[in-house]
Amino acid sequence: MGYTELKNRIDDRQVTLLDGGIGTEILRRGYTWASHQLKTEPELNLEIHQDYINAGADVITTNTFQLSKRSFRNHFANDKHLAAMGASGLLDRAGELIHESVALADKARSSLGRSNTPIAASITTLEWCFRPDRNPDVEKIYDEYLEELTDYADAGADIFLFETFNSTSEAEVAIKAAKELKKPAWVAFVPYQDGRLLGGQTMAEVVDAMARNEPDVLFLNCAPPEHITAGLEQLAPLWDKPLGVYAHVGKFNPPEWQFTDDYNAEEYLQECKHWHDLGATVIGGCCGTTPEYIKKLTEYFS
Repeated sequence: MGYTELKNRIDDRQVTLLDGGIGTEILRRGYTWASHQLKTEPELNLEIHQDYINAGADVITTNTFQLSKRSFRNHFANDKHLAAMGASGLLDRAGELIHESVALADKARSSLGRSNTPIAASITTLEWCFRPDRNPDVEKIYDEYLEELTDYADAGADIFLFETFNSTSEAEVAIKAAKELKKPAWVAFVPYQDGRLLGGQTMAEVVDAMARNEPDVLFLNCAPPEHITAGLEQLAPLWDKPLGVYAHVGKFNPPEWQFTDDYNAEEYLQECKHWHDLGATVIGGCCGTTPEYIKKLTEYFS
């Protein structure tokens, strides 16, 4: 389905399924996720997208989490140090990889006769998403977001999925840039065990900010299922527009992921059923989930 049809379905509160983890799936299949494997293992990226489409995902996401010009620049003390120590063309790499990621997602959907399956650009905070204390000055980042989003738009992404945001202020800048490019914005915030955002804001504050900006879907993501539940219980009664969720399973084991026995596909389905009862209708998986998880959701919700 194209985006207009998808949006109509979402607005009608029909269950819509996202894909699951991509970086962790690369890791699970025997490769490091650190480089996104877009240049070294493009066929692996392609196969994962295909597996999620075959599992029933209505939307597939690019393998571009934390892929930005800033993420490369942050390895260096300043621009002079970058010029002295950095590889040639390093700051152009993010844009190149963004285009390659969208192209691989497009190839996956075309190869399965699903050319109308929307591609969501996976875009997270400019600094590390789990460190709200490092959030950038929101008065200075609009042009940075606009440049990054332009790469995704030029590459052919259908949706800007701003995910694992820990505060509303940066999300508002990102949505503003998305609107300038006339692309749909979906926004996902990471909650903590107390039901607030990881940065400390209440769900009432989230609703106030998002009501001014009107993302097509408001999500909670990238947290253990119990944290998602705590946040959703507070958010759902306050938000009367489409809601979504996608939790992670396992533990963050820097720089990669630790797979655990917590929340297998059947147990994750039970959590999703509860989230659906609370009001979430756009549902998928975050780190640690696999095509098996999405297939389980498809079998139940379809």
